[in-house]
Amino acid sequence: MSRLLPELYDARFDDREISSKDVVWREIVAFLQRYIDAAAPVLDIGCDRGHFIRWVRAEERWATDIRDVGDRLPTDVRFVRSSGLELAQAVPSGHFGTVFMSNYLEHLASGDEVIEQLRIARQLLRVGGRVIVLQPNIRLVGPRYWDFIDHRVALTDRSLLEAAELAHLRTVDLITRFLPYSTKGRLPTAPLLVRGYLRLRPAWWLLGRQTLFVGEVAS
Repeated sequence: MSRLLPELYDARFDDREISSKDVVWREIVAFLQRYIDAAAPVLDIGCDRGHFIRWVRAEERWATDIRDVGDRLPTDVRFVRSSGLELAQAVPSGHFGTVFMSNYLEHLASGDEVIEQLRIARQLLRVGGRVIVLQPNIRLVGPRYWDFIDHRVALTDRSLLEAAELAHLRTVDLITRFLPYSTKGRLPTAPLLVRGYLRLRPAWWLLGRQTLFVGEVAS
């Protein structure tokens, strides 16, 4: 599957959709900033085109992906080409204040790899550092979860929480219904409308199909 990733992702979103995603992500990151220590480094695992990392405020901004996407990122972002499961050998341990993953864990090969990825994220964090995971929830999405050929692990809010506990992460926040399943779906793309959605929690219950988990490395 990894040999097909560049053409797979290039085919999945056209230029107009990529531009729309950036508008949406600017507002999502502004919302998530409350969980992020801006005075510490941030690492984005599976960064894709940098929709998260380009907007986050942090002392240092790092991004990793199995594909070579460094030329698509802002020049101040430190890009490391690596599998997420090999990051312990690729970036400094105990260095980061935040490790972020969005729509990533479902691409791993098994539940064991999900737990291992969270353990590696914990290893990379400082004491008090946080893991932020934005994850489609198969219990809410249903069969549409498998509309993407590279989805391999079925996760819910409960299984994600269990995996985090096995990785020895303390739960800070768990929002079962947060964002719609995909930017191809019903989330508006105009900045004011996205901002309004994020401020209106009843809308999350109506449209939310992705879960937001925030975990912390306890002292």
